[in-house]
Amino acid sequence: MAYPKNKTYDIDIEELARFAKAMGHPARISILRYLASMDSCFFGDICQELPIAKATVSQHLTELKNAGLIRGEIEPPKVRYCIDRENWEKANEAFRQFFSNIQPNDVCCNPEN
Repeated sequence: MAYPKNKTYDIDIEELARFAKAMGHPARISILRYLASMDSCFFGDICQELPIAKATVSQHLTELKNAGLIRGEIEPPKVRYCIDRENWEKANEAFRQFFSNIQPNDVCCNPEN
C-alpha cells in the first residue's frame, strides 16, 4: 500500500517518538534514573555514575535535553542538570496512552492458529 508523500504525523505521535528515541539507550535511561533520584546535579556527578567517557555522557545529555526530558542550567563554571518535570509528565502520559490504547491481536503470529 502506497502512502501519499505529503502525509504528516500527528503532533502527539511525533512527540511520543521524540521521547522514545531519547530514551532508546541504556546510558540515557541511567541518566534519567539518576536525575530523577536527585533535585539536580552537576555534569561531573553524572559522569561518575556512568562507565563511559565524559564526551559520551555529554552527547547523551544533549539528546535528553533536545527531547525536553531534562534541563541544563549554567552555573559557571559548571552546568547543573535536572528532570524537566512538565515534559516528564507529558512523556509519562504519552506512553501511558499509547500502551493502554493499543491492544495486540491474540492470534497474530500465533503458530497454533
